Amino acid sequence: MTTLWGGRFSQRPDPLAARFTHSIGFDQRLWDADITGSIAWARAICRAGLLTEAERDRLIEGLEAVRAEWASGTFVIHPDDEDIHTANERRLGEIIGKDLAGKLHTGRSRNDQVVTDVRLWLRDVSRRLRDALIDLQKAAIERAEAGMDVLMPGYTHLQRAQPVRFALWMMAYFWMWQRDRERLDDLMRRADLCPLGAGALAGNPFSVDRHALAEDLGFPDITQNAMDTVSDRDFILEFLSWAAILGVHLSRLAADLTLWCTAEFGFVTLSDKHSTGSSLMPQKKNPDTLELLRGKAGRLIGDLTALLTVVKGLPLTYNSDLQEDKERLFDAADTLMAALPLAAAVLREMTIHPDRMAAALSDDLLATDLADYLVRKGMPFRESHHVVGRVVRRAEELGIPLSQLPLSELQAISPLFDQDVKDVWDFERSVERRRSAGGTARAAIEVQIAQARKLVEE
Repeated sequence: MTTLWGGRFSQRPDPLAARFTHSIGFDQRLWDADITGSIAWARAICRAGLLTEAERDRLIEGLEAVRAEWASGTFVIHPDDEDIHTANERRLGEIIGKDLAGKLHTGRSRNDQVVTDVRLWLRDVSRRLRDALIDLQKAAIERAEAGMDVLMPGYTHLQRAQPVRFALWMMAYFWMWQRDRERLDDLMRRADLCPLGAGALAGNPFSVDRHALAEDLGFPDITQNAMDTVSDRDFILEFLSWAAILGVHLSRLAADLTLWCTAEFGFVTLSDKHSTGSSLMPQKKNPDTLELLRGKAGRLIGDLTALLTVVKGLPLTYNSDLQEDKERLFDAADTLMAALPLAAAVLREMTIHPDRMAAALSDDLLATDLADYLVRKGMPFRESHHVVGRVVRRAEELGIPLSQLPLSELQAISPLFDQDVKDVWDFERSVERRRSAGGTARAAIEVQIAQARKLVEE
């Protein structure tokens, strides 16, 4: 079989080199996008007067036959197929004849063809990832509403800090994922542009209407510079950056929940469906799904780092180094297509234990409330902070909880303490005081949830 480019060569490629350079092993998944782009190209060069309408229709008929073979799983890859473009054109020639099939590539390069395929593929997968992300956000809203009455410690530095509602913790992840969704929408504005017609690097000599091409393919606009078009992989880098950030957010969720699954915390129990056992210890219930969600962040970061390293020193324009983009892109998309539904299922099916969360609430979490009490009595906060620090130290010296420290002891530290100080030692009162926007009071969280529901239902 002759290659698409072999006219000036007197020797066939070394078999080792061929195996090393061929990309059909992974870019075959672009088959549908490649055929869609080729059909649009057939129409474009017909409009430019390079094909008759009969030739155009025969090309499109043949391309649809190739598509049907891929869809049915009957397409057979030939050992000489370098990539998805070669494979589809070879098969098209077998179906409608090589002479007519050979006209399809007029004015087109694999340089603009492949980037068109990838942008089409990415547009489709991004829509599916967006839907999966929205479902994860919905799962967070459901758990937040169900856990509104559950109080638990909030943490900084992994040390108990202040009492919060479980719903506040859950909604924190909703807003992380909302930023992820906005970033995806934003990057797709730049990714959803039509490269076809840029040629190898200098443009098309046959007066092909690129704007009509963009319309045929559902792109809102075209890329603006032919050299940039064929060498640009920013849109993939943006996607990989987005994927890495989302992966980190999933990892943080997993880090919280794996900790909370331990006997030492006991805040949650994972569903058996998302746990595994030990091959040695019969009692074990391991949070493997969460641990792998956490571990996949490293994989996603690696995909981004790998492609950044590939493109960092490339001269304009196209270089075969860019063949390395697709495996990284496919890996990131596949990883998230698996991870997002799993994360949603984990949230929906885990059991939370309000009693264990309540048992973890201790008086020291109300130390800030005690300082605020003194502020309301007229003491500057910096002074009240210092005073309450002395109160905490005195309670530790006596070996008693803060709430059990006698009024006489408190007044020995500050005369502003009075009988009403007992009202401080109420966790529900504490969370309800924090009713500013974004706070842990019920009304503040209800506002968040209403905003969140509006965003996922748009």
